Amino acid sequence: MTELSHEFRSYKLDDRYDNTNGRVFLTGTQALARIMLEQARRDQGAGLNTAGFVSGYRGSPLGAVDLEFWRSRKRMEEHRVTFMPAVNEDLGATAVLGAQQAILDPHCEVEGVFSMWYGKGPGVDRSGDALKHGNAYGSSAKGGVLVVAGDDHGCVSSSMPHQSDVAFMSWFMPVLNPADVSEFLTFGEYGFALSRYSGTWVGFKAVSETVESARSVELQADRDFTYPELPAYPGGLHIRRADLPSPEIETRIRAKIKAVRAFAEANPIDRRIYDVDDAKFGFVTTGKGHLDLMEALRLLGLDEAACRALGIDIYKVGMVWPLARPEALRFMRGKEEVLVVEEKRGIIESQFKEYFYDWPGDKPNKMVGKYDSAGKPLIPWTGELSPLMLAPIVAARLDAFFPDQNLPAKAAALLAEPPKLVNVAGANRTPYFCSGCPHNTSTKLPEGSEAKSGIGCHVMASWMDRDTAGYAQMGGEGVPWTVASQFNGGKHVFQNLGEGTWYHSGSLAIRQAVAAKTNITYKILYNDAVAMTGGQPVDGPVSVTGIAQTCRAEGVERIALVSDDITKFNRADFPSGTTFHDRADMDLVQRELREVKGVSILIYEQTCATEKRRRRKRGTLEDPKKFAFINDLVCEGCGDCSVESNCLSVEPKETAFGRKRKINLSSCNKDFSCLNGFCPSFVTVEGGARRKKLPAGLDREALAAQLPNPDLPALDKPFDLLVTGVGGTGVVTVGALITMAAHLEGKGSSVLDFTGFAQKFGTVLSYIRLSTSPDSLNQVRIDQAAADAVIGCDVVVSSAPKASAHYRAGTRIVLNRAEMPTGDLVLRRDADLMAGLREREIAAAVGPENLSGFNANEAAEALLGDAVLANVMMLGFAWQQGLVPVSATALDQAIELNGVAIDKNRLAFTIGRAMAVNPDLVSQFYTEDAVTEESLEQIIDRRAEFLTGYQDAAYAARYRQTLADFAANLPAAQPENVKEELMLASAKSLFKLMAYKDEFEVARLMTGDSFKDQIAQEFEGDYSVNYHMAPPLLSRKKDARGRPVKRSFGPWLRPALSLLTRGKALRGSRFNPFGYHEEARLHRDLLSWYETALRQVATSYKGENHAECLRILTAPMEIRGYGPVRLEAARTQRAAADALLQQL
Repeated sequence: MTELSHEFRSYKLDDRYDNTNGRVFLTGTQALARIMLEQARRDQGAGLNTAGFVSGYRGSPLGAVDLEFWRSRKRMEEHRVTFMPAVNEDLGATAVLGAQQAILDPHCEVEGVFSMWYGKGPGVDRSGDALKHGNAYGSSAKGGVLVVAGDDHGCVSSSMPHQSDVAFMSWFMPVLNPADVSEFLTFGEYGFALSRYSGTWVGFKAVSETVESARSVELQADRDFTYPELPAYPGGLHIRRADLPSPEIETRIRAKIKAVRAFAEANPIDRRIYDVDDAKFGFVTTGKGHLDLMEALRLLGLDEAACRALGIDIYKVGMVWPLARPEALRFMRGKEEVLVVEEKRGIIESQFKEYFYDWPGDKPNKMVGKYDSAGKPLIPWTGELSPLMLAPIVAARLDAFFPDQNLPAKAAALLAEPPKLVNVAGANRTPYFCSGCPHNTSTKLPEGSEAKSGIGCHVMASWMDRDTAGYAQMGGEGVPWTVASQFNGGKHVFQNLGEGTWYHSGSLAIRQAVAAKTNITYKILYNDAVAMTGGQPVDGPVSVTGIAQTCRAEGVERIALVSDDITKFNRADFPSGTTFHDRADMDLVQRELREVKGVSILIYEQTCATEKRRRRKRGTLEDPKKFAFINDLVCEGCGDCSVESNCLSVEPKETAFGRKRKINLSSCNKDFSCLNGFCPSFVTVEGGARRKKLPAGLDREALAAQLPNPDLPALDKPFDLLVTGVGGTGVVTVGALITMAAHLEGKGSSVLDFTGFAQKFGTVLSYIRLSTSPDSLNQVRIDQAAADAVIGCDVVVSSAPKASAHYRAGTRIVLNRAEMPTGDLVLRRDADLMAGLREREIAAAVGPENLSGFNANEAAEALLGDAVLANVMMLGFAWQQGLVPVSATALDQAIELNGVAIDKNRLAFTIGRAMAVNPDLVSQFYTEDAVTEESLEQIIDRRAEFLTGYQDAAYAARYRQTLADFAANLPAAQPENVKEELMLASAKSLFKLMAYKDEFEVARLMTGDSFKDQIAQEFEGDYSVNYHMAPPLLSRKKDARGRPVKRSFGPWLRPALSLLTRGKALRGSRFNPFGYHEEARLHRDLLSWYETALRQVATSYKGENHAECLRILTAPMEIRGYGPVRLEAARTQRAAADALLQQL
């Protein structure tokens, strides 16, 4: 085992804020919070009486800022930092202006309020007026303002890529661009000092790759700033009582920019990396692009010693605008060529070229960046930079000066092996609504209608076959239709809108629609949380009644309220004429509202499913002792439950009788809309609890004692470890544990979690980079074909291009073989994840010897009772395989620091290790199910045995004889594999039609011992079983679609079902009371039709019509479900098969 390279450190999570020296581990979001705490500490140490203020609006990559400030509320209060989440971004910016104006009041209790505004790129755009005026009016001399822009350069979780630098420049706001989390702290300190000195607000770029990363940070001592004397300006440069409309505002801004330049010259934030006096080649970099360049140089073998020997220097720009002129021009002295490396638009390069012509100073012989000297594109301004993208560009430019270094060949070698892209068609890990999400119901539409998408989670309805499309910026929902509808005859449309967006600015869109007399129904989802960014509360006192009353005040007459618990509302609190409906009537209500002329409102109220889960875990919301469960023998696999619920917790279940459905009890959020699926296979188990599955005798320490210590990778160079997984399943915990463990050992570590939209069951990639010390790590993202190891927590994500772009021959991968459902399986009942093919493709990419794995979900469910522990189990498996270069002791401490299910996570880690060494070590508690294919004979035997129980031995014999006759009638000269394929299809289809699930059969299967045992294995305590059915003779009520309405029956139904089971002898006779309704007649008719089809196919079969015959033989397998679902399937499938029969 690799020995610890550093002394093991004791560490508490509070150290990230409490320590003032040494090394801490920080996320970008935590660094933003620490900036405020450190400024408070500095001011207190300087004897200043100040306070802090933070406001803005969440949005990825700044989606968790408010959560972090809330978590740190007590600490913030102790440091007099006030956090006020804003209703929207521009009001947040205006609030920050108020913080600066506070000192103008003679009763102000502080000398200044240092302030931070935050918002993602589009929030910067919409706040332009407020930010521009705030900067013009200024900051207070003992306050200061940082304007934090969450720039999504790569469009990871935004509607389009974003770069705020140019907006800041247009408002004459200086812009700081930190390269990593550690620079957040030093640049934050600098930004407040600059703002206080110059009176400007200071832009602060927080790009996705930086603010969403975490790394070990070496804390720096406070900087001792120099404050140059400035010429007196009338009224000063700082906030003052009034700035009336006047050109003088512009003159004052010019004076502020002069102050910015003076401060930057006296306190440089730009720096020479090597400070090589006689360097003839120079690089100019900033922000994330600097780290990309440094890594490109490392890959080319150009370390500090090599650069000094060759005469290469690097100028890292911290303030991208205005560029500190004297020092920047001094760097140009003696340079024959300078390459400017910037991500997105060339802001620094354009300033340099302006300076070269307009100011005295040194100029290089040549400067290139976005274009070379011949005008050809060089460093792209679209997309994002990466070290491997830069390497050939850098090599080519340097080769002209240092040809003996053979740099182009080195760059070519880096790119010689292209990424091992794996791209298996079929399923994709596309973001999807959470299990039990109210959006699943609220975004449904009546047939013939269409809807316009909202922002956030509502966008996902666009890829769910829900006739939903279109886009408007936040707060503009429905407004495009106010005009478009004027040119299409005033057609009606539904517009989705969340209550958070309504409160933010969407209410104004409704006002516009009313003013324009638009024919539109706003569907306002009130889910009591801002679901997309972490379940935050809406930033103010918004309520269902408040929305309804406001809409009425805005001129909306028709208002309907739909809820999963409509009885909790006091109808007297709502505007007159408001109608109240259970969610079961959602379709009917929408059909009515689309006929209303003008603007109508449908408020759909149901708490966010993920937020419900959180509250239940905290004990603030009752967790109902009620669970949905499916009898897979009754289930037809029709998928109607998935259609009704749109829920990922309704999962496929592969059985000997084909694909059925099951409820994932670990992920189910108890929405129960799946019960609306037209199927009697559902029961609810009520009053009990899930059975604890921790096997007796499974001792963690005893198991660990049997495990050898692995050889861990050396860190003579940075080690790149990729973790792939599914958003919302806790996969980011793996990266957090590994990097914290490395931090505890004194190593350098960083992790970048790209989540955003992906946290909604989409693709999550955690980029983990480890080294001997923090300063030896450059960029946080793993480059193409650069992963040393991969912990694949999901087979779909691991076999997709986004992840496999990082694979190369020799990349070692551990893979969770569990088939976790994607949205494809909800939308297409027979979608195939093709897990086996995916694993083979991965093996082909990295080498079979480098791939291993097991079904971690199944093991976690069986051994620990919760599949969410599968990710930590995979971590243990990977560590034991030697893929994670940190000690088990450090990982154990990281698990303890994480503070969540500590004992279970420790056990999960140890079980994962055991599975890597020898699964037999836990075989007395769990063995992985072996997948075996049945032979044709076994398939027929199984079905004949089933039919004996279904009816009797004679009925089973009829099944065998019909198949024997079919085989005998087939042309004799057929290849054996062809004949077997035909027989297999007919055996399955004939059985399906002969074992049709009438009332007798459903009763038999629901009361059978096997189903009773299944329930007993999953649940314990004093529970009862309720049934959810729509018996043809008892279901007279119909829904808006004309389908019988299902009813709930208590445990009393079981004896009745047992009694009904005995009546199977009446099946097929005129005494069968259930033999006369439409579906019963269909059962008999289909069987007769198929037996005739078998004879026709057998006598007409030829090699050239094999495909047509096979489609006829398999047609019954598509006739699934009950009632209207089965009737419709039978109509379409039989018609298609009859058309083929006529062609034979």
